[in-house]
Amino acid sequence: MSTIVSVGIDIGTSTTQVIFSRITLDNTAGYFSAPRISIVAKEVFYRSEVCFTPLRTPQLIDGDAVREIVAREYRLAGLSPQAVDTGAVIITGESARKENAAEVLRKLSDFAGEFVVSTAGPDLESIIAGKGSGAWQYSIENDCSVANLDVGGGTTNIVVFRSGETAAKSCYDIGGRLIRLDRDKVIQYISPAAQKVAQEIGLSLRTGERADVDILRKITGRMASLLAEAVGLKPETPLLSAVRTPGSSLPERTERISRLCFSGGVADCMENSRAGTADEFRFGDIGMLLGRSIREDAALSAVRRVPANETIRATVVGAGTYTTTLSGSTISYSDGIFPLKNVPALKLSYQEQQSFLDGSSEGLYEKCRWFLEQSDTDRMLLAIPGRLDPTWQEIRQMAHGIYQALSRALPEKEPVVVVVEQDIAKALGNAMKQEAAGRRPVAAIDSIRVEAGDFVDIGRPLMDGLVVPVVVKTLLFG
Repeated sequence: MSTIVSVGIDIGTSTTQVIFSRITLDNTAGYFSAPRISIVAKEVFYRSEVCFTPLRTPQLIDGDAVREIVAREYRLAGLSPQAVDTGAVIITGESARKENAAEVLRKLSDFAGEFVVSTAGPDLESIIAGKGSGAWQYSIENDCSVANLDVGGGTTNIVVFRSGETAAKSCYDIGGRLIRLDRDKVIQYISPAAQKVAQEIGLSLRTGERADVDILRKITGRMASLLAEAVGLKPETPLLSAVRTPGSSLPERTERISRLCFSGGVADCMENSRAGTADEFRFGDIGMLLGRSIREDAALSAVRRVPANETIRATVVGAGTYTTTLSGSTISYSDGIFPLKNVPALKLSYQEQQSFLDGSSEGLYEKCRWFLEQSDTDRMLLAIPGRLDPTWQEIRQMAHGIYQALSRALPEKEPVVVVVEQDIAKALGNAMKQEAAGRRPVAAIDSIRVEAGDFVDIGRPLMDGLVVPVVVKTLLFG
């Protein structure tokens, strides 16, 4: 049994948070079986305060102030960057579209240790939040479909889990900070999405004007109705497409969902908001009004509600405890090749991999060369389906085709890395080592699913080298 420490850092539209957790690994196979290393326990042992995300301007995150927040939380947790093994730094929601998002991540690089990833993107955030809220686990335990709506400051991330499988995911520019006000209820900021909602229902909003509460309630009511459309509870209107977050997947219409779960900061407002109270604008935004509108929407209320294990912390808990997976235990790699970070993946279909299964490499070389040019990178990994129960001769031919193509396409000394879905990585990796003959490092890992456009981090080997921790990052910066 082994334990690793994971960090989750979420820099959202409204809030920035940090959590640390312990992830326990163990061999769950029998004494006379091949090792099967699994994650058997997860425990969050430190949660930071929920801090407002510091901004220099509406378009610029204050990277130095974010760094101070993260540094303070490391000190309070009694941890150094070197003590952290895995995890995720995620810039989410509207913050992912700020002009200096990449710069902020660079400022946090010295807190990343050797294996903390930097990711963003609406689809990935939807899944992470749905796991952090408990919706994913609920769908497994109750064999049902659950839609998790993570309603934050700038966006609502939606994921539908069907018995633990991701059935649909999407994201919309609907959130509690899309209209911001000062203490005198004078409007200071209106997002483009909020303007679209106001215009569709024939209402006028201008910065510098004192807010009309009835108008704001009508706007949040329409936002709640849009969320009902997004999960298939109401007919879809053109406005829904107009507020879909750039980079988000198109919503997939599945059978009617049986449960709803709400997370994010607005989920807290759903229970705390009350009509006519003096603190409807306690946070200087429309979050309380939006929470009330969601709670009162007839279509959303008609579906059974699942209480979230985490609300405002769902994304950061998901980032710190659910982003890391493990390779299979039949893997092969050169000494010292790991860790690898932010490696873009070239994914081949089953039909595409047929071109090199006989050992030929020219077609694969051309595809790799094209991928490197298009990605403006000098590194990559190859993700393939593999073959079920291949012969040793077939493994040798596959290894020859892969190594010859990648070694020609990649700069000298860049590793040749293959991620294969079938459980053949150890044999394939050993055959690739023979092809390389020590000229460059190679690695083959299995039991990991990678899609086109993904980036992959692979950490240092665990459990006496039997497995490696892997984070697959989808839609980097949306």
